[in-house]
Amino acid sequence: MLRALDIRNLLIIDHLELGFHPGLNVLTGETGAGKSILLDSLGFVLGWRGRAELVRSGATQGEVVAEFDLHDGHPAHAVLSKAGLPPSEDGELILRRVNTAEGRKTAWVNDRRCSGEVLRALSATLVELHGQHDDRGLLNPRGHRAMLDEYAELSDLLTKVREAWTSMARARKTVDATRAALDAVRAEEEFLRHAVGELDQLDPQPGEDAELDAQRRQMQGAERIRGDVVRAHGLLTEGAEGAMTEAQRWLETADISEAASLDAPLAALSRALLELGEAQDGIGQVLNILEFNPAELEECEERLFAIRALARKHDVLADELGTYAETLRVKLSALDDGDRDLADQEAALSAAEHAYSEAATALSAARKQNAAALDKAVMAELAPLKMERAVFETTFETAEPGPEGQDTVAFTVATNPGAPAGPLNKIASGGELSRFLLALKVCLHGDDAGQTLIFDEIDRGVGGATADAVGRRLSALAEGGQVLVVTHSPQVAAKGAYHWRVQKRVVDEVTLSTVVPLDSDERVTEIARMVSGDTITDEARAAARSLLVG
Repeated sequence: MLRALDIRNLLIIDHLELGFHPGLNVLTGETGAGKSILLDSLGFVLGWRGRAELVRSGATQGEVVAEFDLHDGHPAHAVLSKAGLPPSEDGELILRRVNTAEGRKTAWVNDRRCSGEVLRALSATLVELHGQHDDRGLLNPRGHRAMLDEYAELSDLLTKVREAWTSMARARKTVDATRAALDAVRAEEEFLRHAVGELDQLDPQPGEDAELDAQRRQMQGAERIRGDVVRAHGLLTEGAEGAMTEAQRWLETADISEAASLDAPLAALSRALLELGEAQDGIGQVLNILEFNPAELEECEERLFAIRALARKHDVLADELGTYAETLRVKLSALDDGDRDLADQEAALSAAEHAYSEAATALSAARKQNAAALDKAVMAELAPLKMERAVFETTFETAEPGPEGQDTVAFTVATNPGAPAGPLNKIASGGELSRFLLALKVCLHGDDAGQTLIFDEIDRGVGGATADAVGRRLSALAEGGQVLVVTHSPQVAAKGAYHWRVQKRVVDEVTLSTVVPLDSDERVTEIARMVSGDTITDEARAAARSLLVG
């Protein structure tokens, strides 16, 4: 709960320190005294969006510090943890926010810098504001469903719905992904089957491209070399051998004297013929080695070119064609098996949808049953508030299914019998709206998890016995917690456990607002002023004492 508020240089406040207490705290004062400034200051330190210009004229910056006490398990602890801020020591939480004259805002939580977003998240756990123009609380239809669920204690049913929604969403995501994958494969099915058939028919092997290329180069080289060897072999066989043999025959028949012997030349020529024969045999062997079938070269080139053409077609390396073919086969297999998988997944989705529908239907039934009890309770509260002819009704519309179920919940009112019901803030007048809000809050109030409840002139437009009933209900709300009320009603002010008067004063021709805690005698005077105005009579004092006693 709120323990203290320190305000410096905001609007018409130079420096103000306030200490608050458990129970009903009331703030009174004449119109324009600055009561709303206190709420503006509190809203500023809590990160609420409010006035653009808050810094007091002549000051360089304004500052607000708010101190809160947190019990164990207070939801603010979870906000601190999520924001990466240190936990509060001894349950103390200190918020500080500064606004410069230039409009720059800076905030701290327990002396650690934080964003306005973190402040607003904390404020949702610390303070609940109610007033005639409050669009953050009971008047906001977006929060009515959660309020009904909390009133009816439907957390278990709500958990089942959320879990069923998560399961259904997961199953739907799986089905959608499988369908998308199958559609993508079906779109290229014809290509896949043709490509796999083409690859299977060619059946390229790893390393085959390099092997075929080497064979092709060898055969192309052999073709060129063999032509030269054949010519050389012809010359040796047809030219050199015949000439040498003919020369040998002529020399052997030549009649020459013993002084000019031909033995040595003939021996050399015999050796040369022998060497020539060996050369002819060696060249013949080489020709046999270089012998190849041109059809083999053509066949080798055709396969090599086919492999490379497929590699270019599919933009992969030739050695990767086999792996690529396996990838395509896996896609085709997925297509063939996909329909069966999809059917299983669709069955699982159908079961998840059925489970969600059952959980959401049970939650809707529980909501409607408890809504009737809430309507009855609010109607009972309206009677002592002099609105016994008004009608309060919780309405339902079917909404898009979601993790919170499939209901749109709204609190509606009709101020007169037979009149159409409508939203709270559009049907009820100012005074009626205040009483509707109070009756509703009394019925919804349970364990507010340590929140400080603030009512801003919620008693406007009511008086007498009705105002007294408002005060009693506010006092009851404050039991075991903390309620702050800004009021113009003496009946409400008299029910407070603690009382402050907001007043203006002029210092050096500068108007400033201050807040004064009141003792018992000062309370009598203040409530008497609220009863009779500026002229406080003995009768007004007697009425004030009577209200305080009552």
